[in-house]
Amino acid sequence: MIQAQNISAKIGANQVLKDISLDVREGELFTVIGANGAGKTSLLRVLSALLPIESGKISFNGTDIRGVPAHKLPGLGIIHIPQGRQIIPGLSVRDNLLIGAKNIGLDRAVIDQALEEQWVRFPILKERQGIPGSALSGGEQQMLAVARGLMMRPKVLMLDEPSLGLAPQIVQLIMTTLRNLADQGLAIILVEQVAMLALEYADRAMVLRNGVCAMEGPARELLASRDLVNSYLS
Repeated sequence: MIQAQNISAKIGANQVLKDISLDVREGELFTVIGANGAGKTSLLRVLSALLPIESGKISFNGTDIRGVPAHKLPGLGIIHIPQGRQIIPGLSVRDNLLIGAKNIGLDRAVIDQALEEQWVRFPILKERQGIPGSALSGGEQQMLAVARGLMMRPKVLMLDEPSLGLAPQIVQLIMTTLRNLADQGLAIILVEQVAMLALEYADRAMVLRNGVCAMEGPARELLASRDLVNSYLS
């Protein structure tokens, strides 16, 4: 679904990614883990055209998407949910959900169906659809951020630290939701600081260290090699 071949990137003079390759398939939850500063967020920013690529190739469904601007990628089906949720605090929950879907020109019937799906997925959002996003709890805001991304009918969904600062029961809900979405055919790239949590839900994983791929393989195998994984996360 989305493929990167030997991509490298810099922020100023700092090399944040070096020769990273990945291939995330339809119906797969792929997690990227690593210590702070490992390059996890930079990888998502490169894939979503928010950080320029220095070298390498990125393709989506077999088509080279280098040079496609960030604001055009959602229309192709590539959605990035950044760290910090970034909902629009003054808009109602409902309008937060509608704004992205309307922006990329989805049909009204498609939007209505997507909205109903989010109400079923996150019932608390339906109960609170008329209140401003700023009035939601942190967990509810994260649900809103995920739901807003799903409103745009993604084919690839990228999330940066969705568990950050949330209560355990909300984290479990978010992770279970992502697992279910992958099982339904969505390609998901999940960046997570809580490595063992991510590995429990993922199909495959990559461990980044100082912008380089230190390990990659089936999540279950990496989860079973905790000493080895921990050595790269310390």
